[in-house]
Amino acid sequence: DMDRLIDELTFYSKIDTNKIPYTFAKINVSQYFKDCLEEVGLDMEARGIELGYFNYADEDVMVIADAEQIKRVVNNIVSNSLKYTDAGRQRRINLRVKDVGDFIQVEIEDNGKGIAAKDLPNIFDRFYRTDSSRNSSKGGSGIGLSIVKKIMEDHGGKVWATSKENIGTVMYFVLRKYQEVPVNE
Repeated sequence: DMDRLIDELTFYSKIDTNKIPYTFAKINVSQYFKDCLEEVGLDMEARGIELGYFNYADEDVMVIADAEQIKRVVNNIVSNSLKYTDAGRQRRINLRVKDVGDFIQVEIEDNGKGIAAKDLPNIFDRFYRTDSSRNSSKGGSGIGLSIVKKIMEDHGGKVWATSKENIGTVMYFVLRKYQEVPVNE
């Protein structure tokens, strides 16, 4: 746990001081998020967690993004979701990809315990943890979502969440679509 905390803090300080060089490339959205979820999924199936993947964007839609950092975004959101999902219920995570005009919107939905309305505005702040999770049994450093926020801002996108207590949380992030600029003849 301590190693992970040190890794996260080191990464956060690098990203916070813009010392992480992003490697932007054209990424096929439907294939990328499918692969992303499959990678995360192996670990989840072993833990009895249901995964759903729904792509509502055209098969050929592209974004310009750093594949490794967007994978970190997905991993941080998913591991956060799992941390706050009661073991008593059948745990489920759905990842949806939607086309919203100039952007691709990714939604990661869980059926966890949800986040209180008073906490929701603060969950992307550094070291913020909701009151009930302050005990260390849940683990985590309170910087996973602040890393997510910074990566999304550096991509020119944004991240936000909606939640209903005892029903679950949906994390959203958007990435600008890649569009060929027609060259005037």
